[in-house]
Amino acid sequence: MPRVVTASPSDSPRPLRGPDDLRLSFESGDRLHTAAEFSAVFSHRRVLRGERFDLHYRPNEIGAARLGLVIAKKLARRAVLRNLLKRLGREAFRHSRGGLPAFDLVLRLAKPVASAGRATRPMVRMEIDALLRRLAERTAS
Repeated sequence: MPRVVTASPSDSPRPLRGPDDLRLSFESGDRLHTAAEFSAVFSHRRVLRGERFDLHYRPNEIGAARLGLVIAKKLARRAVLRNLLKRLGREAFRHSRGGLPAFDLVLRLAKPVASAGRATRPMVRMEIDALLRRLAERTAS
């Protein structure tokens, strides 16, 4: 009788690979966790401002970019909208991580967003991508 072998999730190949062999996952080491880490970024007082978002940044000693997200309930009332903004921020970070310097980043919603409509998603994503590109360009020169 043939033997059946099943693979557990831990046996699957990780991390996911994308174009140019970049990691496309967002794991624990890719994000800021503690209030002290967020405070260190805010106290460094370096920020790029967009229409709705601010991107705070600070060099780190880890050797890779890490991301923290601050989406206040005061500025995005519905949980669905807050979760969408966080997903868009994480996705933009994952795709641009290869071109980013070794910085701790905090993406903070600075102005109210009213809805999670179809028109909002591309505008938000383009703004986050533009902020990450500006950071990469600023630190490259």
